[in-house]
Amino acid sequence: MLTIQGATIVAIATAIVAQQGSIGIVRLSGERAVAIAKKIFHAVGKQTWSSHQILYGYIQHPETKQTIDEALLLLMLAPRSYTKEDVVEFHCHGGIIAVQEVLQLCVQQGAKLAQPGEFTLRAFLNGRIDLTQAESVAELVSAQSSQASQVALAGLKGKLAHPIQELRKTCLDILAEVEARIDFEDDLPPLDENSIRQQIQELLSKVESILATADRGELLRSGLKVAIVGRPNVGKSSLLNTWSRSDRAIVTELPGTTRDVIESTLVVGGIPVQVLDTAGIRDTCDTVEKIGVERSRKAAESADLVLLTIDAEKGWTAEDNLIYQQVKNRPLILIINKIDLATPDNIQYPPEIKSVVMTAAAQNEGINALETAILDAVKTGNLEITNSDIAINQRQATTLYRVQNALNQVQETIQNNLPLDFWTIDLRAAIQALGEITGEGVTESVLDRIFSRFCIGK
Repeated sequence: MLTIQGATIVAIATAIVAQQGSIGIVRLSGERAVAIAKKIFHAVGKQTWSSHQILYGYIQHPETKQTIDEALLLLMLAPRSYTKEDVVEFHCHGGIIAVQEVLQLCVQQGAKLAQPGEFTLRAFLNGRIDLTQAESVAELVSAQSSQASQVALAGLKGKLAHPIQELRKTCLDILAEVEARIDFEDDLPPLDENSIRQQIQELLSKVESILATADRGELLRSGLKVAIVGRPNVGKSSLLNTWSRSDRAIVTELPGTTRDVIESTLVVGGIPVQVLDTAGIRDTCDTVEKIGVERSRKAAESADLVLLTIDAEKGWTAEDNLIYQQVKNRPLILIINKIDLATPDNIQYPPEIKSVVMTAAAQNEGINALETAILDAVKTGNLEITNSDIAINQRQATTLYRVQNALNQVQETIQNNLPLDFWTIDLRAAIQALGEITGEGVTESVLDRIFSRFCIGK
């Protein structure tokens, strides 16, 4: 990916769907971006090609003069652009045909199709953003909730980069103190070991504080997978429909109506929640229903949280208990549904079930209590969503664990009264790892792995 940095690249920067979307954007970046734009764009009247100005005109084939589209052109000259290169955007009519033809026209004039994330990669390589900010761009695009979006925006503003840079600066200062004593031992006062230990302990505390946001980050990005399970006709589909305010699942009085796993995505307390309405689990001779039951079991096994649903009228039955035995190893909330039809006071469910919610899904009752119980389950699992601006991703967490190990090793080295040369080994390892988080000294393979997950136009 890095070898083609000098080329002028082009990509469609908006989602393209037939008969949807009024605007489609084709983006050029590189030293020939303006030259290519001038070949194919005819600006009406006496408009000037000035940076950060919008021109109106027509995109035309340079040889045949055939008009491809009526469009706007946005010109952003280096270094005041997303990539710090000359950038041109054609704002065309949406759909499929117009933007594809403009894209091909740019390629015919010498531009190369951009690889996934290449625009953001160039922004990073040209020093406009660091690696944490680049990763925040991808997280912002893929955010599934407003809270995930806000965390990504905070990362884009440098809320993670700043504390990492401060940690690295402190490590560099400590390393300089140690190396100075190695090189100029006779000319400097003895090293204050207690002060060094205290500084490293403070560094470790800050690293641990940032690491504590890793689970939160994973939750915001990936969301929570919740499976609604239970016997047929206990109201699982009604619960999903009421909760999601839709008619995703078929609701009838006939048991076994749901034959497959039905998905719906919600946001609960800032957490994206993928809700799986599963087929009623029971023994059946129906071949199709058997397949649905087996898929239900697999969905329950892979879920982060199981909502075991029972019927208030029938209470806790032998069939409910069989299902419970299959899912009790998962985090679980018991839902006693249809409380509008029966009083659930005397239901004898297993005492180890601590989280119980009463609902009347058909009457839209108990949904708020259910969401509160889900958030409580998240907190119990140490995944509480807080108002912190920081939520590190898996790569950043893995690298920070290396920092933590290196700093712990420095403490152990000091404790064992080893020579100062040994101190510097682990201090350098911590400095290297901290630099990799923001992109200093990061390898090309790491960059390829990160930016290959981006969309093409970003």
